[in-house]
Amino acid sequence: MAQSRTRYVGMDVHKASIAVAYGAQDYGAEGISLGTVGTRQCDIDTRIRPLQAKSQPLVFVYEAGPCGYWLYRSLTTTGHGCRGVAPSLIPKKSGARVKTDRRDALQVARLMRSGDLTPVYVPAVHDEAMRDLSRAREATRHDRKTATFRLKALLLRHDRR
Repeated sequence: MAQSRTRYVGMDVHKASIAVAYGAQDYGAEGISLGTVGTRQCDIDTRIRPLQAKSQPLVFVYEAGPCGYWLYRSLTTTGHGCRGVAPSLIPKKSGARVKTDRRDALQVARLMRSGDLTPVYVPAVHDEAMRDLSRAREATRHDRKTATFRLKALLLRHDRR
């Protein structure tokens, strides 16, 4: 029986660094941590190049957050499969309290391999721009309302009607 050569690469993404680990499709295969890498595109490319030489296809998975949309877009444009997973949807053991970047990356790769993770929608560039615009508009309305209340309170304190 032919073994699948798919490798699942788990990433724990932060603002300044990305912890990378991978696990093979083989049953019982241990995950291997590749360490941390910078957040520039060239850093990520140099880290995954050896994995591309070993096996195809690669499936990337990371905890979705504000720092990961660019990563998803860059990996999908190069032809790799990529999934973003909500941190609240990642199953956790009740006694597992130690949380490190390396362990998180290994756990995400292992859970993606077993099929226990549900990917979330990663917005397109224009969707994200519209979301930013609506958030900025709402924040501006809130700021204007607060300033109006402050001005009215100031005028009332000085008996200006």
